[in-house]
Amino acid sequence: MTFKELYLKGEIEFEEIDSYTSKWNFSDDPRTLREYLGLNENEEDLWISVSEEALKDELDKQKK
Repeated sequence: MTFKELYLKGEIEFEEIDSYTSKWNFSDDPRTLREYLGLNENEEDLWISVSEEALKDELDKQKK
């Protein structure tokens, strides 16, 4: 399961995104980080262009 899937199910805390990113950095996984985390293009753009908090807010909207 991706980070996003687990987060939306409430199985992990948002702060785990750093751990997932670190795992990807040291892996041979051919997917992009966005794909690895399960984010769509808009979510990735929020994370990169705005902030990690903006991504969290967006994902939290999807939880409801």
